[in-house]
Formats: sequence, structure tokens, C-alpha cells
Amino acid sequence: MAKQQPWEVRVGERAVRVSSPDKIYFPERGITKRQVAEYYLAVADPLLKVLRDRPTTLKRYLDGVTGEFFYAKRVPKGAPDWVEPVRITFPSGRAAEEICPTEPAVIVWAANLGTFDFHPWPVRRPAVDHPDELRIDLDPQPGTDFADAVRVAGVLREVLADAGLTGYPKTSGGRGIHVLVRIRPEWDFIAVRHAVIAIAREVERRMPSLATVSWWKEERGERVFLDYNQAARDRTVASAWSVRGTPRATVSMPLTWDDLSTVDPNDFDVLTVPGLLASRGDAHASIDAESFGIETALEWYDRDARRGQGEMPYPPDYPKMPGEPKRVQPSKARAED
Repeated sequence: MAKQQPWEVRVGERAVRVSSPDKIYFPERGITKRQVAEYYLAVADPLLKVLRDRPTTLKRYLDGVTGEFFYAKRVPKGAPDWVEPVRITFPSGRAAEEICPTEPAVIVWAANLGTFDFHPWPVRRPAVDHPDELRIDLDPQPGTDFADAVRVAGVLREVLADAGLTGYPKTSGGRGIHVLVRIRPEWDFIAVRHAVIAIAREVERRMPSLATVSWWKEERGERVFLDYNQAARDRTVASAWSVRGTPRATVSMPLTWDDLSTVDPNDFDVLTVPGLLASRGDAHASIDAESFGIETALEWYDRDARRGQGEMPYPPDYPKMPGEPKRVQPSKARAED
């Protein structure tokens, strides 16, 4: 088989080389590596607004969607000098230099590495320990679907408004929904996570038959899980405009609240989204217009703590956190008792 010639594309002031451009990345639809790179070139402007100055993990699929993937949390060796780093600290206390996108060429360069998803931290340099974005991940559990997540998102919108917050929804690229809120970078990760817990608990109170904050899967039932631990340090969600590792090459699509109840998330993919962006613009274009405070949500958290609902379990790879309950699923805890 003849060796494929690389494709070189001009991105701003940079010439970016894409190797093996005809390599099939999504066999079900015949989508190639070049088409993924072309997609990222088409959405580079709004995506850069999402990623700029944020520590960003790359989810890389070297052999396309049917192969293995891994999360690249450090700047790869041999990266061009215009790929800027930013130093971040993991929950373990270890530090690393992670990619910090500052120009569109970084996005296409990452696509050449097999990157599908960009996973930015909810912080911007230099304040990398103080989130400027509160994220709520609505994750449908078995027996529920995107339509259920939409219903929960509607109540979440009301709860956010009661907390003095404005959220911007997007599809996850799968069955879920992510809601993003710009906040002032005045609180640390623990406080922001507590605010997310309080908001999620309030949603659960208002629709307990369909929404849950239960960390343990055995307790969730057929409900939509509000994954509060996506607000923990070093936990991220795929950014808006990211390609997801699905057979259809779906995309995490920014939406308005009015859009949310009328769309099918499978309609947003590598082939369709550039045209939608050109015709409709960026639904999240105004997200940076105003930043909010989380004081009310933190008051809710303190109120719940006084009532016996305080800290929640962290992910299993975290060090034991202050005030955290046992990380033992309830059925095992009962058996041990």
C-alpha cells in the first residue's frame, strides 16, 4: 500500500501538517482523519473561546473510534514551541505541564495527534486553582434517555435562576446534557463542588422520581444522575464543539434553552455542525458577558449540612477528603454491619 502524503493546512500564521489524512477514523460513516481536522478548522474560532488559557486534557484515539483511547494530561514530547503549557496540580499533589490552547493552530495540531475530545479544566491561567466555570453533568442512567435529561435540565434551569445563576446548555455528544455557568474566580474547587452538590440536591428535591445525586449506582434507579463529582479537581467534561467517540462522530453541541426540547443529539456530528454554525452562529456566544457568584448555592449547602446532608463521596482515586463519608457502597456497608 502506497504511503499517504500528509496534508498541510494554513491556520492563522501557522502551517499545520496532518499525517495520514485518508486514514478512516469512523468506519460506520467513512469519516477520515482529514475530515476531523477540517471539522476542527471550521469550528476553531468558537472552540478557542472555550479552550483559551485553560489547562486542557486531550482524549486521543490513535486508531480511530474502534481503537483504544487515552487521556493525554501532559504536553507531548516534540510539541511545537507555540503550543503553550500551563502548570496544574492533581489531587495527589503531583504537578504537570498541560496544554494551554492560545491560538487556532493548537486545535488542528491536536487533531493530527488523534484528538477527538478536548477536556478543559474549569479554570484559566493564571488562576488555575479557582474555577471560573461551574459545570453540571446530567447523566441518564439505564432506563432513561435524552428526553429525560431534557426534563431534568428544565428544572435545573429554574434552580439556577433561584440561585442567581444563568446556565448555558449543550449536548454531551451522547445521551446527556452539560450545563455551564460562568462564575467569578473567587472560590476554590471544594467550594465550587459544594455549590454543585447543593444545586443538584435542590433539583432532586423538586423531581425525586427522575433526578438523583446518589453516588452509588445501586441507589440511582431509572433516574438522571447529576454528577457533582465532575466539579472536583482534575475532573472534566468534553468541551462544546468536541467530537465524541461514537460511531456517528457526534459533537457536543452548544444550544439555547429553547433548542433543548426540540433537538435530537444525533443530528449534531462532524459533517453537519460546520453548516449549522455558519447558518445559526454560536448559541453560547454571550457566555462570557457576565460572571456570577455562588453565594446562594453555598448558603444552601451550609443549610443542608446543618440538617445532616453534608459532604458527599469523592471519586475512588482521590485522597480521603475532610468530612467525607465512607467510600463504601451502601449494600456492602450493611453487610459489614
